[in-house]
Amino acid sequence: MTEPHDGDFPDGLSAAELGMWQSFRNGSTYDLRVRDPAQDDPFAPVVWGPERSVDGRVVARLLLSGPPPRPGRVAALKLRGVRITGTLDLAGGRVAPYVEMTGCRFEREVVLPECHFTTLRIVGCAMPRLEAARLRTEGDLHLPRCRVPYGIRLTDAQIGTDLLISQIEIGPDRTGRALAGDGLSVAQDLQAELVEARGELSLRGAKVGGSLSLRGSRLRSTEGRRALNAPQLSVERTLYMSEAWVSVDTGIQGATPPYGILMASTPASGTRSQILECRGGVRLDDGRFGDAVDLHRARFVLGRHEELSLRRIVTPELRFNAERPEEGRVVLNGARVVTLIDVSTSWPGPGGLAMGGFAYENLVPYGHFPLSRRLEWVAAATPEYVPEPYERLATVLRNCGEDADAREVQLAKQRRRRETLPLAAKLWGYLQDWTVAYGYRPGRAALWMALLWAAGTLAFAQQVPTAIKQDEHPDWNPALYALDLLIPVINLGQDGYWRMEGGWQWASAVLILLGWILATTVATGASRLLRRG
Repeated sequence: MTEPHDGDFPDGLSAAELGMWQSFRNGSTYDLRVRDPAQDDPFAPVVWGPERSVDGRVVARLLLSGPPPRPGRVAALKLRGVRITGTLDLAGGRVAPYVEMTGCRFEREVVLPECHFTTLRIVGCAMPRLEAARLRTEGDLHLPRCRVPYGIRLTDAQIGTDLLISQIEIGPDRTGRALAGDGLSVAQDLQAELVEARGELSLRGAKVGGSLSLRGSRLRSTEGRRALNAPQLSVERTLYMSEAWVSVDTGIQGATPPYGILMASTPASGTRSQILECRGGVRLDDGRFGDAVDLHRARFVLGRHEELSLRRIVTPELRFNAERPEEGRVVLNGARVVTLIDVSTSWPGPGGLAMGGFAYENLVPYGHFPLSRRLEWVAAATPEYVPEPYERLATVLRNCGEDADAREVQLAKQRRRRETLPLAAKLWGYLQDWTVAYGYRPGRAALWMALLWAAGTLAFAQQVPTAIKQDEHPDWNPALYALDLLIPVINLGQDGYWRMEGGWQWASAVLILLGWILATTVATGASRLLRRG
């Protein structure tokens, strides 16, 4: 192929390639569609002949060292319904023209590692694989509605504005990853809604300057891989792993927040809800999210040893409104959240939840979430007694003004702790629980005291005891005498002046003993309240 002069065409070009060359100089769209939906579908098993085919080497030459634009025009490559034969290899190149390919077929993988684009849009195309490690764009990278059966590699790529891969269908590469985006950097939003992925989405250490949306996507792991593997992910705004709305008739995505309708319990007319589904483990450990992590109505289908891992994430808001996982575990160890929005039916049962060191400041239940269910939530996360989750819940409730609920949580903590103690300490714990509920229900002490005082008064009123010293004793008062025995330390002027004999002596001893027990349990509860304060 000889070098063309300005305005000439290279030798050896086919008719289709000549038309593409001229359209490039004009900046116009080169459209080879036949206007038959069945014939123009790039995913249909229909042969596109030479009249619709261009060589990948010619496309590469246009983009890397193409002719200048015609006067008053801007050179750009815009292809529709074109088949690119051979390999489109732009590795290490710098592509200045605008590139847009819609409804095209690539015969072989597209090779773009370390290539520099202004803007690249490949829409609704069929390609075996996209190899684009360390790709760099000044503007957008768009890959919506494409089918890529052998995976996409965007490792350490840098996208200048938005990355759009919504409604894409991706298969796994040789290592089981559908999207390899480790170290990926996106300056603005990463839109990956309604994605159908068979293989792992790997976004380890990725950075997103806006929001990351996975609404309505279906992620399926391969053996030995996770559905989503994104530790140390950084998102400046919100990670959406929630539902999307699609047209009932066409299945095409409708208006989805934040661009259209707000979150609602029912989809808009003419649309249906498609929830996010992850079949396989999800790992978001050590992630940083500037606004929120939204799991509204998400479905996580986990194996017995798989996890939805949110270890040590930091976010102002966690919306845990997902469907309850039937197997696997939800792990929140070390996570730091300002506001937890949740549903009682979203959390797994005993053995399926871990939240050691999970810190949150506010609880906002999405629907009815009674305290009894909240205590079950804590118990499910602590198969063995651990005080910290109870203390955290009590602190949050107290800060919200729910003092009575906070006391109930502390009481539940003491009851869990009691089961770990030796027999003697356990019996003492039962006694504290029955009498004053470990000091968290002080009204019980007053009730017990009143009952014992009344019983003692009635008993001692049946007789007048003999004075120890005939010349030194007050008038006999059975009510004051019973109260003097019940209240330790304080002397009401009755105890010590009367000689009790026989059964009365035993009755006095029982009142003294019960008084000390009540006083000790009340003091224990009071000291606990003071320490908590």
